[in-house]
Amino acid sequence: MGYIDGVLCAVPTAKREEYLAFAKQAAALFKRHGALRVVDSWGDDVPDGKVNSLNSAVLRKADETVVFSWIEWPSKDVRNAAWAKVEEDPQMQALQLPYDGSRMVFGGFDMLLDA
Repeated sequence: MGYIDGVLCAVPTAKREEYLAFAKQAAALFKRHGALRVVDSWGDDVPDGKVNSLNSAVLRKADETVVFSWIEWPSKDVRNAAWAKVEEDPQMQALQLPYDGSRMVFGGFDMLLDA
């Protein structure tokens, strides 16, 4: 089984196309450094919860949309080596986040099931 990096963020709804352009560039970089697949999903049906929700996790504002993304890697070792290269890559350093990165939630996950 592989390894997954998961990301949740709130993107200004008016910046959907700007986010898509950013995501395409970032995906190309991750794939160049070993990612198998990069998926970005624009929130469509993201309800508020009674205790917690995806919206509250990223402190979503009324004019923002929740984005859920993941990067699939062949292994954690490949992922760790790739992140070091991606962070040093001049193309990545030149990219500007089209959202408030301080409210981004992310983590790495061992795959348990791929059905």
